[in-house]
Amino acid sequence: MAATNINRVVLTGNLTRDPELRSLPSGTAVCSLRIACNTRRKDASGEWVDKPNFFDVTVWGKQGENCAQYLSKGRPVAVDGRLEWREWEAQDGSGKRQAVEIVADSVQFLGGRDDRDRDRDRDRRS
Repeated sequence: MAATNINRVVLTGNLTRDPELRSLPSGTAVCSLRIACNTRRKDASGEWVDKPNFFDVTVWGKQGENCAQYLSKGRPVAVDGRLEWREWEAQDGSGKRQAVEIVADSVQFLGGRDDRDRDRDRDRRS
């Protein structure tokens, strides 16, 4: 009986920068996101502290185009996807590099569309 492999990631967090959209020579859109998710734990004094974790997310096709169009730094999102390992040769010739990233199957935009405008207006009044 063969074992079943499961490679599933579900996370919510906030974008740490604006999405970066590019196109492959084939015309396929690829959008890169960076998401921060906090893990809450108690420190040595017993106080709760947030430890940030940062994740790179790749979103393909039309969904990637939508992310680039409608998302911006600070926006909360939910991502459902899978982990993917990749390896490449460093551009400076210093050896191989490796990374694990999340390849999104779906990205949900959280919060309202006007959250960024409302936050900007609030900051101006402060």
